[in-house]
Amino acid sequence: MRPDNRLNNQMRRVKITRNVMKFAEGSALIEVGDTRVLCTATIEDRTPPFLKDRGEGWVTAEYAMLPRACMHRVPRDSTRGRGSARSLEIQRLIGRCLRAVADRGFLGERTILLDCDVLQADGGTRTASVTGAFVALYDAVSRLKRDGLIEQWPINAFCAGISAGIVRGEPLLDMCYEEDSACEVDLNVVMADDEQFIELQVSGEDSRFSKETLDQLVAMSGAAIQKLIGLQKRVLNVGEGTIEVAHSE
Repeated sequence: MRPDNRLNNQMRRVKITRNVMKFAEGSALIEVGDTRVLCTATIEDRTPPFLKDRGEGWVTAEYAMLPRACMHRVPRDSTRGRGSARSLEIQRLIGRCLRAVADRGFLGERTILLDCDVLQADGGTRTASVTGAFVALYDAVSRLKRDGLIEQWPINAFCAGISAGIVRGEPLLDMCYEEDSACEVDLNVVMADDEQFIELQVSGEDSRFSKETLDQLVAMSGAAIQKLIGLQKRVLNVGEGTIEVAHSE
């Protein structure tokens, strides 16, 4: 039995709340079980030096955990004088995933920076960050379009992510920390709404695994991601309904 009595292929309860920050061009609070991540989008009228005068924009991300997001206090990066390797890895993941669904030539010479701050961590923070940051990105781009600063819509797909793994020989979807810390195989998946993959991160934590095991985890994750994308669309009022706060099934 799982710690929260879920079925092996059952997601945790998911809630996304838009427009939670007054000054950000886009913002979303995503709650996945006891994991909570605040995602904000900032539009800057500049691009990195390597894009200078190329007529295209940039989408990037930063990721951090509050000191008491975990059971034990984690020192701030500013205290240590450098960012942790884990945070750098995760923020690069978030940036890559969001760039994969953006036609940057339509953004003009500007940067959209997504800040993902973990308020509480109970597993799956990186994939929750991708899912929530997409909502913040969508709202920021909507503001650009509404203000007449871009002519063509630059987002070409929705995207979301989820984790899965093998714990004591059992395939589990959307692992909480207790499960994640004990898993034999660890998988993070990000997909678009056309069911194409954007990122796959998989490792055998202390064992090898078969292609059949990987296929099982990927199939389980893909079905869940499409539900998450459905939630994003309801939250963003894309399609039917005008729901700003919604929950997964």
